[in-house]
Amino acid sequence: MQAETLSGGFATPAVEAARAFRSVMEAMARPGTIHDIRGAEPPAPLSPAAGAVLLTLCDAETPIYLAGAADCDAVRSWLAFHTGAPAAGPSHCMFAVGSWDALSPLSDYPVGTSEYPDRSATLVVECPGLASSGAALKGPGIKESAFLSLPEVQAFRKNRALFPLGVDFIFTNSSRVAALPRSTEVS
Repeated sequence: MQAETLSGGFATPAVEAARAFRSVMEAMARPGTIHDIRGAEPPAPLSPAAGAVLLTLCDAETPIYLAGAADCDAVRSWLAFHTGAPAAGPSHCMFAVGSWDALSPLSDYPVGTSEYPDRSATLVVECPGLASSGAALKGPGIKESAFLSLPEVQAFRKNRALFPLGVDFIFTNSSRVAALPRSTEVS
C-alpha cells in the first residue's frame, strides 16, 4: 500500500471530524456562508476541504461516485482506506465529488422519493473559487438574502423545482466550504 493512501487523514480524528462536521452543518444551515474546514490532506486532485467533507460524512454505507479527474487510483485508494466507502455510479451514489462539468448532468443522480426524500445524493463540487457574490439566495436559513458564486443558475432553479426532492450541494475550494440545500431559491 502506498504512503499516500495511508496518510492525509485526520491527525486527531474525533476532534477534527467534529470541527469539520460543524463547518459543513453551519454551511448547510446558512446557505451562502463560507466556512473554513481543515484537517485532511487528500491526494490530488481533491482539495483539503473536499477531503475533510468526505472523511466526515462518508463511511462503509455511503457509496461515492468520483467524477472526472477525481476518479483516479490515488483518490479511490485513499477513500477506501480512510472511509471504507464503496465506489458507485452516479445513479446509485449517496455522495459524488468532482468539478461542476464532471458532475453534469444533475439528472444522473438520485433525488429521493416521495416516501424517502432523504435518499438523494449530495454533490461535493470542487470550485476554482468561492465568494459571497454572484447568485442571490433566499429560503430557510437566510435572513433576507445571501449571495454565492455558483457555476450557473438554471440547474439550481430546476433542482429547487423538485423540492422536497432534489440533490444537495457542498462547494469546496482549498480549505473553504459552502453549501446549497435543495430548499434554497436561486436567482
